[in-house]
Amino acid sequence: MRRWGPAAIVALAAMAALATLPPDAAAREPRPASPKEATAPRAAGEPIMAIVSIKTQQVTFYDAEGWIFRAPVSTGVKERETPAGIFAVIEKEKDHHSTMYDDAWMPNMQRITWNGIALHGGPLPGYAASHGCIRMPYGFAEKMFDKTRIGMRVIISPDDAAPVEFSHPALFVPRADAIAEAPVRAETLARAAAEAAKTADDAKKAAATAARETTSLTSSLRKLESLKARADAEIRPADRALAAAKTDEAKARAEDRKQKAAAKAAELGTQLDTAKADARSKLDAAAAAKDAAKAAETRKVASAKAASEAKLALEPVSIYISRATQKLYVRRNTHKRWPDGGEVFDSSIEVPVTIRNPDKPIGTHVFTAMARNDAGLRWTVVTIDNGDDAKDALDRIIIPQDVLDRIAPTASPRSSIIVSDEPLSDETNYRTEFVAVLSNQPQGGFITRAPSTDTFVDNDRYDNGYFRNDNGFGFFFQRSWNSRAGNARWPGYR
Repeated sequence: MRRWGPAAIVALAAMAALATLPPDAAAREPRPASPKEATAPRAAGEPIMAIVSIKTQQVTFYDAEGWIFRAPVSTGVKERETPAGIFAVIEKEKDHHSTMYDDAWMPNMQRITWNGIALHGGPLPGYAASHGCIRMPYGFAEKMFDKTRIGMRVIISPDDAAPVEFSHPALFVPRADAIAEAPVRAETLARAAAEAAKTADDAKKAAATAARETTSLTSSLRKLESLKARADAEIRPADRALAAAKTDEAKARAEDRKQKAAAKAAELGTQLDTAKADARSKLDAAAAAKDAAKAAETRKVASAKAASEAKLALEPVSIYISRATQKLYVRRNTHKRWPDGGEVFDSSIEVPVTIRNPDKPIGTHVFTAMARNDAGLRWTVVTIDNGDDAKDALDRIIIPQDVLDRIAPTASPRSSIIVSDEPLSDETNYRTEFVAVLSNQPQGGFITRAPSTDTFVDNDRYDNGYFRNDNGFGFFFQRSWNSRAGNARWPGYR
């Protein structure tokens, strides 16, 4: 027997009510057009973003030139609503089965949160019917699975939303010379980092060898000092025996004993002096080797950091500016994979940012560099939560110049700036692009799920709030983000 959900019961009731209306009244009732699957009448490029409209139950995929594919969807039912906000594809699985809902089949699954929200193929009754995921037509889900890649942005909007051409002085303007030099610079610095790492490894081994040698030398010195002390001690009883001798024979024996003890003590003293001089030389060499190893390690870390920065400069960069935390966050994909399926994102830049009139709502706006043009980059904006309009929102923000100097010269298509009233969701971690949820929209399908597991990526070093490994990558321990549970409005929110 089929179990009817609340949405189905409501739909049946509405149909029954409509049937009781007079024919002319029924004809006057507005009936929204159902979304239909569609393909743009042109060759499709690689998808840059997908926008899901909860209002119209539709998903639209966009490449650099505009929309390319559309399809109807089913989002979450009441109390299990699909959260509106900013997400990205963080994992893909062709044949996925739910671990939460009776092994339910979710083919061509593209995960957008680690606690289980995803796009996948599924039944579409024509209305919201899921537990929070975004169901797409089975064939459409299969087609899109093969076209998207990890990191593609997914925007879930309460209403209809679409990218609009946009320009503003605050958006990145790359330099042609910096872009041309970036690959060569990255390769050069990578070689320098590899050489520095080898030098540091050799210096570390030399210091370890020197330390072992000084350890054995110290043991030999202690043994010689002990033998010298015993030899010195044997002279004193010989002196007493000589003083106590009464006969010439006794005096001769005592004298011989004293001379032998003195000779032995002198010989051991010479050996000890020679060993000490040798030890002093080797201890100085060991100290120098230790200092050299420390300096080589410092150069290795600096070289690795420079190399990683140069490599990251080849990647699209994403900035998130939060009115809630008054901070600016930067993320770039390192393409380093971990066994859990995530790709590691560098998050080593987090700085305070100035937002004028911080108590006034700013909205949620996603600015995306779609392609290169004569001016540098062609940008669009998608607004999913009103506050200021997009231009006024950027006008209120002062991005630190040193941040711009580090990322703007080599900014590439797919780079983005997100401005929002919201803090980052705690689903933002080392395996994700930015995740932000609109706290003024229902989140039932999000907050009813278990939070993703905290994982430390690298505990070699902890520096200024994030972990950093030997390659210079920094990864935050993400429980510092504002928790989604309750997601209380920050003072000044609408």
